Amino acid sequence: MGVPAFFRWLSRKYPSIIVNCVEEKPKECNGVKIPVDASKPNPNDVEFDNLYLDMNGIIHPCTHPEDKPAPKNEDEMMVAIFEYIDRLFSIVRPRRLLYMAIDGVAPRAKMNQQRSRRFRASKEGMEAAIEKQRVREEILGKGGYLPPEEIKERFDSNCITPGTEFMDNLAKCLRYYIADRLNNDPGWKNLTVILSDASAPGEGEHKIMDYIRRQRAQPNHDPNTHHCLCGADADLIMLGLATHEPNFTIIREEFKPNKPKPCGLCNQFGHDVKDCEGLPREKKGKHDELADSLPCAEGEFIFLRLSILREYLERELTMASLPFTFDVERSIDDWVFMCFFVGNDFLPHLPSLEIREGAIDRLVNIYKNVVHKTGGYLTESGYVNLQRVQMIMLAVGEVEDSIFKKRKDDEDSFRRRQKEKRKRMKRDQPSFSPGGILTPHALGSRSSPGSQVANNPRQAAYEMRMQNNLSPSVSPNTSFTSDGSPSPRGGIKRKVEDSDSEPEPEDNVRLWEAGWKQRYYKNKFDVDAADEKFRRKVVQSYVEGLCWVLRYYYQGCASWKWYYPFHYAPFASDFEGIADMPSDFEKGTKPFKPLEQLMGVFPAASGNFLPPSWRKLMSDPDSSIIDFYPEDFAIDLNGKKYAWQGVALLPFVDERRLRAALEEVYPDLTPEETRRNSLGGDVLFVGKHHPLHDFILELYKTGSTESVDVPPELCHGIQGKFSLDEEAVLPDQVVCSPIPVLKDLTHNAVISINFKDPQFAEDYIFKAVMLPGARKPAPVLKPSDWEKSSNGRQWKPQLGFNRDRRPVHLDPAAFRALGHVMPRGSSGTGVYSNAAPPPPTFQGNMYRPLLRGQAQIPKLMSNVRPQDSWRGPPPLFQQQRFDRGVGAEPLLPWNRMLQTQNAAFQPNQYQMLAGPGGYPPRRDDRGGRQGYPREGRKYPLPPPSGRYSWN
Repeated sequence: MGVPAFFRWLSRKYPSIIVNCVEEKPKECNGVKIPVDASKPNPNDVEFDNLYLDMNGIIHPCTHPEDKPAPKNEDEMMVAIFEYIDRLFSIVRPRRLLYMAIDGVAPRAKMNQQRSRRFRASKEGMEAAIEKQRVREEILGKGGYLPPEEIKERFDSNCITPGTEFMDNLAKCLRYYIADRLNNDPGWKNLTVILSDASAPGEGEHKIMDYIRRQRAQPNHDPNTHHCLCGADADLIMLGLATHEPNFTIIREEFKPNKPKPCGLCNQFGHDVKDCEGLPREKKGKHDELADSLPCAEGEFIFLRLSILREYLERELTMASLPFTFDVERSIDDWVFMCFFVGNDFLPHLPSLEIREGAIDRLVNIYKNVVHKTGGYLTESGYVNLQRVQMIMLAVGEVEDSIFKKRKDDEDSFRRRQKEKRKRMKRDQPSFSPGGILTPHALGSRSSPGSQVANNPRQAAYEMRMQNNLSPSVSPNTSFTSDGSPSPRGGIKRKVEDSDSEPEPEDNVRLWEAGWKQRYYKNKFDVDAADEKFRRKVVQSYVEGLCWVLRYYYQGCASWKWYYPFHYAPFASDFEGIADMPSDFEKGTKPFKPLEQLMGVFPAASGNFLPPSWRKLMSDPDSSIIDFYPEDFAIDLNGKKYAWQGVALLPFVDERRLRAALEEVYPDLTPEETRRNSLGGDVLFVGKHHPLHDFILELYKTGSTESVDVPPELCHGIQGKFSLDEEAVLPDQVVCSPIPVLKDLTHNAVISINFKDPQFAEDYIFKAVMLPGARKPAPVLKPSDWEKSSNGRQWKPQLGFNRDRRPVHLDPAAFRALGHVMPRGSSGTGVYSNAAPPPPTFQGNMYRPLLRGQAQIPKLMSNVRPQDSWRGPPPLFQQQRFDRGVGAEPLLPWNRMLQTQNAAFQPNQYQMLAGPGGYPPRRDDRGGRQGYPREGRKYPLPPPSGRYSWN
């Protein structure tokens, strides 16, 4: 969702919503990896019913990861996706349903943002390739060392779009994956699996929400179903609140800023391509055995509990002396609506509302002050009351001028502090520092690049000669380029006014000065601010967008054709007279077809994913739509500092012109391309142990051509329609593997069938209320009147999902033992210090290898005990034993004990443990980076008997 920093703001303001995941890792026995048995109780003390996967959030990091080497081919990408899903499944362990949704054709309002992203990605990729080649030639010209350039085609992430061959192959691979797991994994034994691939129209997260909405409207729905949704987009939080389900949790990978990334030239860490010096790679380990290991740990997962967020919002939004009855559900809907003003995927945010400046808090305060005058709530079941919204927006407009002035004052203050900081750093630097092999280094820093004898002898000798032949006009600390001229980063004398300042983007609008509204409309829209008719048109389009987005979140897509036709938003003070504006949308609209969407969002550089005759329309100068595909385009920073924060000024696609041009090339499609250009639906899979298995098998035996109602009593209340699938997975038929390294499923017992959600009339309204019979979770937050009603008792916060679970602790004897091996200072060499552990190839005795001056403490963890018993499975540190053959890792029970603390998102949580960034090192049983063995990326074949054997 287009709300930068929303999750960071939310987790800081409401910290208790975050719970760290307890993850059980696969074990290894005699070189054979034993997968996690997901049929056992969840170690997180909670049992989830349904798991929903927004697959695009999985596909992107698996196909082009940022913090590790990318897969070499498409097969490796698919295997990485499988392993990522396995890991998520082992954490969540759903008991009823697994819903996998891939982004299909999006509404036109979303296509504009997709178009901007893909044009940017293509432009940035080409610029990065040119810069990489330039730096390579420069380094080699200086005599530097770089590994030979790999001759491989650059992976274009734009192929992760509906209609491409990649997405079609992904759907086939996921069908095989589902069949394999339903056949062999006991955790999947009684699970219903629904796959909504890229042929089904709609964004992945909205297909999931549409499924939940339609099932909630059925009489057999369980109102206490515990949902878990996987995805990192901020709009998932809004969507989860919009369901009004009492038990809704989001799982996402924990974001760790400044994760190390390898250089694109030398594949070493610690610098970017522009800073690469062409130094040889240092040996890692005594025999270079750590060459393929990454300096970053495997990503951790966190739970975001929306039930606790609802508690926070109920406290914040509760208002006294209202002229109407307070309803927390309606207040939460209004809060979701107000969040749209700070940005989303379909509308630009208002100029005066920045989330980093506390825009949501400001809106909430204005809402609580004005709601007494409005006479009611802003929204109801996805429909907006524009008269009440107008009162809120005009109240924001009254303070717009002060907001802009304060923003300017804050920016100036920040620049002053940065300037003073640079001056202090420059003042503390030595006036002269020799380079090359004479560069001074701290004692013991053997890993620093300059400590080698001479990494680049030719360049080092040249710089030393130039240093000795300095002319009087050149300062002693000047460095030189290859042609003998002083380099810009050296001692070139600069002007005083430029010495401590950075170039700032030119801002012609100057919102902090008088006349800002006239300058804004003149610069952004090229119209005079006095043109009231045009301003009215912009405001009306924005109001339509607000109504469309809220309807999209609560009722489904109101119109597949609507979109906001401007790059910029109006001011809040312009929202005058909006109460009478129409907010209805054209009914009966249909989505684009997949290949038509590709023509609407792809740049010409990604035309290789399209049929040849269609591709020609993007590049032929005589094409009737050539203006839709500019080779270069401007990016307006719009007051921001970085290009990715700016606005890409691309022309909007005219749907009528696009369809007219495509009519001439439609006959050129092959049968395979015609199949990929068609819209599909969802497919349901069950295994032989599922109650639906025999029912579906009977449908295939009778060969019924009509749709059949799903019996809800056989699948936990799920309702819908079944229809036979021409490409079905059927029992006793071989399921061929689309990946050469994986075996065919010769003993298949899984069956699949087409599934369609329950259908409703187009004007049906899904009620945004909590269903009858729903039980709210027990409150977690500290009561506001605790001091008065507690009788002196101390408040004990809930850690994790289980209120009765007590965290384990070390008794005084254990703390004394730790004091002998873990120095209290910042620089120590104890077992738990920040020193790097020995290489994992150590095969010594059963205890940790001793460091110098340390005493062996083999029974350090004997005093660790749970303080009380708790419901559910035993603690993880009692379930899993650590490998005593690997003596270089921290004691796993100690790590596990710390992880069960589940402190809410505190950065110093692991400050005592070793590891990069202050986080504990995670054990990697897979040998190399996640999903790939080190030895030549060979995939082990699965055992003939499957992952498990059932009696």
